[in-house]
This record gives sequence, C-alpha cells and structure tokens, in this order.
Amino acid sequence: MLLPKMVKIRQKVQAPKIDDYISVLREEMRKADLSEKVKPGSRIAITAGSRGIAHVRDILATIVDEVKKLGGKPFLVPAMGSHGGATPEGQIAVLKSLGITSESIGAPIYASMEVEEVGRLENGAPVYVDRIALKSDGIIVVNRIKPHTDFKGRIESGLMKMMVIGLGKQKGAETIHRYQMEGYLKLIPEAAKLIMKKASIIMGIAILENAYHEVAKIRALKPEKIEDEEPKLLEEAKNLMAKIPFKEMDVLIVEEMGKDISGVGMDTNVIGRFWAAIPESYKMDTPKIGRIVVLDLSEGSHGNAVGIGLADITTKRLVSKIDFEATFMNCLTGTWPELGKIPPFLPNDRDAILMALRCCGPIDPLKAKIVRIKNTLDLEEMWISESLLETIKQEKELTERIEILSEPEEMRFDVLGNLIR
Repeated sequence: MLLPKMVKIRQKVQAPKIDDYISVLREEMRKADLSEKVKPGSRIAITAGSRGIAHVRDILATIVDEVKKLGGKPFLVPAMGSHGGATPEGQIAVLKSLGITSESIGAPIYASMEVEEVGRLENGAPVYVDRIALKSDGIIVVNRIKPHTDFKGRIESGLMKMMVIGLGKQKGAETIHRYQMEGYLKLIPEAAKLIMKKASIIMGIAILENAYHEVAKIRALKPEKIEDEEPKLLEEAKNLMAKIPFKEMDVLIVEEMGKDISGVGMDTNVIGRFWAAIPESYKMDTPKIGRIVVLDLSEGSHGNAVGIGLADITTKRLVSKIDFEATFMNCLTGTWPELGKIPPFLPNDRDAILMALRCCGPIDPLKAKIVRIKNTLDLEEMWISESLLETIKQEKELTERIEILSEPEEMRFDVLGNLIR
C-alpha cells in the first residue's frame, strides 16, 4: 500500500499573550487584597498541580515571593488527585519534572496523601481536603482554566476542580469520579463551595493560555468571586484553543501523546472523542476522524498512558514505555477503564500508519485525507495529504488562514520504519 504525499502547513491562530506575566500576577494579587489575608507568621499553602502550565515554576515562585513579602511562611502542596501513582514520592517526582522543587520556588514542598473529611454533600458524598493544607492559615489555589477533556459544563477544569480533585488527593478524586457525570457536573461545584466554607481558601490564581501554550491572561480572585468568575474565564479559554482546521479526515497521525500534553494524553476537545456523555445542548466543534494512530509517549508523561484507549492503532515503541501501574491507577480512579485499553500495536511508525489507513475501508490510499500533528497541544504547524490541499482551495476561510510551507513530499522513514521528524 502506498502513502500519499504530504504538505507542511501553518495555520494562523489568534493568540493574545502577556509578556510581563510576573508583573501582572503581582498586581492581580495586590488587587485581590492578599495583604489582608496574610499576616506575619501565617503558614500559607499553595497548590501545585501536575499539568504543564506555561511558566508554572516562575508563577509559583512569584506567589511564594509575594507571601514572603508580607511576612508569611509559604509552602507548596502537590494537588493532583491520583497522579504520580498516588504516592507522595510520585507526586514530588511529577513536580520535579516540571522544574518545581523547593530550591526553584523558594519554599518547602510538603507532600502527603493524607486527607480529612470536611463535610458531606446532599447525596451523602464525603468531601476531602489535603490534611497539611487544611491545617494551614490560608490556601492559595493555582490552576489553568480550560475546557475539560472528559465532560462539558458550567465549571470544567480550573480552580473549583483543583480544590475538589487536586486537594482531595486520591481519595477525593475517587469519590467524585465514582459518580461520573453527576460528580463532574453537580458535585464538583457543590464540593468546591463546601471547601471554601470549611477550609481557609484565601485566593484563586486563574491562568488562561493561548494556542501556543503561552500566558494569555492571569486573574487573582477572592474566594467569594470564584464561582461567578470561573465560568466566564472558561468561555474565554474555549475561544483561545487551537483546532485542527478540517471537518473530516480519514487518518489523524499523532506523533506523541502524554499526561503533560493533556489530562487524557490527547485533548478530546481537539480529536472529538469523549468517553463521558456530552450534554445535548453542547455544540461540538471537532472534526470527524476515521482512525487515529498514535506513535509515541512523551517523556514528560512518565509512563502514564491514560487515554491510549482513544487511539485505534499505536506502536510497539509506545507500549514499551507504559508504566501500567500509574496508567491503571489514573484511569480506574477516574472510573473510565476504557482510557487504559491498549489498541493493536505495530512494530514501527510506517506499519502503524499503513494499518490505520487500511482500517478506513475501501478508499484510494493516494487520495486519503491524512493529517499529521506533533501532539494536540502544538497545532500551529502540521502536515496534510495532497487531497486536503483541494479542501483549502475550496473554502475561503481556510485559504485566508492557512499558509503552505512546502511542496508535496513523501513521508520519510528511517531503516527501522520510524518517521523522520
């Protein structure tokens, strides 16, 4: 079977960016009255999640510095549910991979999986908070606001979820996930409100990123403002996301997936494959993809291949890198075992791509619509098959925002059959 020639393109994406994000962060914290919440000697817990947020080390170091200026004693607590294998050592290792250490941020990191129940919701579900953070004089919650990969609602991935799932550790995450859609859509907001009443949440730092994974906006929110402001920030975040510019394709080649790229390895808001139910009122703006082939697991994922079940075909190379304990812990805590299913894996990239194309049915391989991306976070440049050039020419909107960077050329593979990137 022959493969079609590919063309490199670049899509123009609206991407507002804050260059001096440190100054903006300091000013936001001042406006949110940090000085009224932090007194000399106050022990202030600052959440540190497992996501690869842009400039997260510098952001956390700045928050630490601002607390110190007021005489407070800041420290970090890993707030990442069951990530890192649901162990203190594993979670510290995840932070270290992001460049977050006691030395780099100027404050100690206290990691524990111990939690305390702070109350129960109307349905009887217990709500948990990290014991170390709970005993502090104040908690600053830090997280990126973005569309979630598993569910759609008024509150998705952000500050309220960080309080419930992140600070709830493995026990809190497991409790919420057990309720699946009810947990996501109803219990997370309810539990976050309970936590803000029972724990000393003094501020939320919300970060929005543009399509190039740069800081687009930073807001410091007083706790009483979080519930109203987070949905507005979520809508802004949706508009900042980059997407694959084609409505239909036969095969999507994803060079790498990983936990550092998306919570489920590949952002479902990009590939359009969701395990959880999507509300009928939610309008999907994702392409129709015949087959997805994933070639590798990112180094920053540390073997966690949760989300591999979203792919149709993969490679032996990727499977050999899987830490099954970390992967299964993550997908089973979330109650979505499907995300840990291993698709058929082929010896190399070429065989995997050819098999994905073969599984599309009786189509002419040379006319197949193929898109190749680095990952679902890096969508400015990509490779497309020649047939999609016709799609660009026929749609004015695509013609105006897509730049052709190369002539058609064959996919290049090394002697082992792996793509030469």
